[in-house]
Formats: sequence, structure tokens, C-alpha cells
Amino acid sequence: MNQQTRGLVIAGTQSGVGKTTVTLGLLYSLARRGLKVQPFKVGPDFIDPGHHTRAAGRVCRNLDGWMLSREANLALFRRQARGADVAVVEGVMGLFDGYDGASEAGSTAQMAKWLGLPVLLVVDARAMARSAAALVHGFASFDPALGLAGVVFNRIGSAAHLEYLNQALSSLKGVRGFGGLPRDQELAIPERHLGLATAEDHPLDDAYLGRLADRLETHLDLEGLLEALPRLTLPEAPAPEATPSRVRLGVARDRAFCFYYPENLELLSSFGAELVPFSPLKDRELPPDLQGIYLGGGYPELYAEQLAANAGLKQSLQEAAAGGLPIYAECGGLMYLAREIRDLEGRVHPMAGVFPFAVRMLPRLKALGYREVTLTAAGLLGPAGTRARGHEFHYSEIVGEPDGVPRLYRLTPRRGGAAVSEGYGDRNVLASYVHLHFGSNPEVARRLVESCRAYKENLGKGARGVSLSGHPAERKSPLSPL
Repeated sequence: MNQQTRGLVIAGTQSGVGKTTVTLGLLYSLARRGLKVQPFKVGPDFIDPGHHTRAAGRVCRNLDGWMLSREANLALFRRQARGADVAVVEGVMGLFDGYDGASEAGSTAQMAKWLGLPVLLVVDARAMARSAAALVHGFASFDPALGLAGVVFNRIGSAAHLEYLNQALSSLKGVRGFGGLPRDQELAIPERHLGLATAEDHPLDDAYLGRLADRLETHLDLEGLLEALPRLTLPEAPAPEATPSRVRLGVARDRAFCFYYPENLELLSSFGAELVPFSPLKDRELPPDLQGIYLGGGYPELYAEQLAANAGLKQSLQEAAAGGLPIYAECGGLMYLAREIRDLEGRVHPMAGVFPFAVRMLPRLKALGYREVTLTAAGLLGPAGTRARGHEFHYSEIVGEPDGVPRLYRLTPRRGGAAVSEGYGDRNVLASYVHLHFGSNPEVARRLVESCRAYKENLGKGARGVSLSGHPAERKSPLSPL
């Protein structure tokens, strides 16, 4: 039986116009009315989705035109939007900004057309009056295949300013204005080097979200906006397949390690992983009876002193690695597995020491962009030739060349160019700066669970585990460098 919901995409004329503020206010306003609101975010971002989840009360999902195929995006949207009264998608950058200037690839506009959703355009109206109509006219007419639900003006100076803007907008046929938000610096979310502060470090409380929602309800025509949204028909989702025998997979979840695509965790679970959360900040040892570990990204550099002081967890992790336990780490997880982190003040913070190399923080961005990963040798995620897509975004780097540590990845940037070797593997440990989206190739999630299951079965036979190459893992002293 098909189920209907309403939906829209919130986009901006450019980055920084306030579309996240509008999105959060709308999510909370609708949710506190008793509506079921499903949030989505276009792009690989981990931070905005955390705030969306808090505001809506439902887990936000990432939609991405490069990491995921059109079909995968549609399936994800339909699956998660079912059962919701309203689906709200926050775009990325400006509405038409994508991978290049020649096509819509990777843009919010492309995603809106894929999903069949109208766009609510957020316009920063500071120092603008009638010129705003010319700007909106360009966005409304640039792509006739794109539906425009209407416009919200942000950072207006006064009621008279909004009146000028509405007068100008009235000259555009078929473009509806839903109001204007006054400037309010008190509602800004704190930022730092990777963007907005995370939901874990700066949780948005009900008082803040309430003020934000009150502001939207006072200044915008939300009732009119809802009525203007078309109803979508969402086909029935296929029944889930039977789950194989389960393995216990430890997942690092705390303020230092909080970057995970929900689909990654759900795919692992669907293939038979029982996800066991633990905190490298607080727990003194790993959870018992694990058959694998997933160390996601986050901000280990902000908690380097606390991580360094937790000797018990570090030793437990070293012993697990030495015993052949499958360990998969991304970005922040890679940093934690290193010998040490060197901060911007030159201080050295000893980490888990599973890998012999050090990591140092940089004052500027080291790497940013999409990556396609190809396995050059068999590993935790599959045989040589396995491909998956992800994203790289970090302010740290490995010090020197990590001699003696095999590299299992060939990384190809989305724009093409020279491939580089990465993906550091030693025994059953695999670490990379790339955040993979398992939805780009669900097989990698299945193979990771199979690696954990092989370890479990090997232990049942009295062995110590199997290495990446298929040979028994050699146990070393827990505190020795590998």
C-alpha cells in the first residue's frame, strides 16, 4: 500500500545565506506541532545532520549525487520518508552549485529534480531591495524543469525593508514570498575549523530551538508553505532479508568519535553485526567478546589529552590488534590508532600505537574532496579490485612516510588526476583518512562483517585470528610499536 507525504528542499542562492537556520527552525516548528518530520542533508556533511536529528526527533540522512547513485538516493529517500508527514531536505552550497560550472551534477538542483521536490529558496537580503527580484528571477528561470515553492528572505533590516522586497517580488509571476527573517546574531551556532560545532559538543537545547521556531512562526507563513507543498506517493519498501548469524562489532561513539553515516551502521547490522557502542574517552577497556571494531571519524584532536590519559583502553586496543581482531578506522579513527598526535602548540599526545607513525595537526585544511577507493590487495572490505566511494576532509597529516605499513587503497579524486596510495593495513587493521559511504557499494559492509565472522569462527577453533593475508596473526607485546 502506497503512503503519501509532503516534501521540500531548502536551498540558498549561495553558501552562508542561512539555510541551516531556516531548516532547523522549520524542523522544530513542525515537530512540536506533532508532525512526523524526516530530515535529509545533501552532501557528505556529518555536522548539520546531527543538529537536524536533534531538531526533528528523527535521524537525518545524507543524500549525495556522487557517493550514491540516483537509484540509491531515491531508495534511501523513499524508505526514510515513509511514515513521515513532511520530508525536509537541506541543500548544499548554492542551489545550482555542483562539481563544475558546466552541468548540474552534484548540485542541490539535481537532487531536487531526482526526488521530485519543490525548492524553497533562501535569499540573504542584506543591502538589497528591488534587486532581490532580479536575483530571484534568475534562479526561478535558470532551469525550467526545477519547481520553485517560493522564497524566504533572511537578515532583513526592518518591516519597511521587507515591504520593499515583497513589492519587488510581486512583479515575478508564479513566485511566492513566504516572509522575511530579521537579523539575529544570538541564534548563530558556534563554529570551528571543521564547520559548525557538532551536536555532541554543542547540543541544541529546547530553549534555543524553541526561540528559532518562534522566530520562523512569527515572521514566515508556514501554514501557507505547507499547503503549497505537493503530496508524494512513496512505494512500499521491500521486506528486509533474513539476518545471518550475528557477530559483536564494537563502535566508538562519544564526543571524539561521532562521524558515522547511519546507512553504514544499518548495512553492517543487516549483514549480521550486533553494534556494541563504547567510548575511547571514558571506557577503561573494550567491551567483552568483540569480533570486530569500527572507529569512525570525529575530533580526537580536541580530546587528545583525555584520550592519551586513558591507558587502559589504549592497551586493550593494542592487545586486540595484536591478536588479529578486525579493526576498521576512518579519519579520526586513524589518528587514534597512530603512535601520537602532535597539536598546533607542539604538544605530543600518545595514542593507541597500533601504527608506528605519528599524526600532526595543521593550521590549514590538508585535504577536502570526494574520493573513489579501489582495493589494491585483499583486506577487511573485500578482494583486490573492490571499489567504494567516500569523502576526505581533515586538518591533520601523517608525519613522514609510514615505512613498513602496507597500503591497500588506490585513491582517485572525483575530478580525476593522479591516483595516490593510502589505506594503511597491518594484520587485521585497516585505517584511512577517507570516510566511506557503504551505500556506494554495500558489498564492503558485508565483507567487513564476514571478516568479523571469520575471526569469531577461528577463535572457536582455538586459533588467534586470521590476518588480512589469511595467515594467523602474530601476537606481539601489547605496548610495542607494530
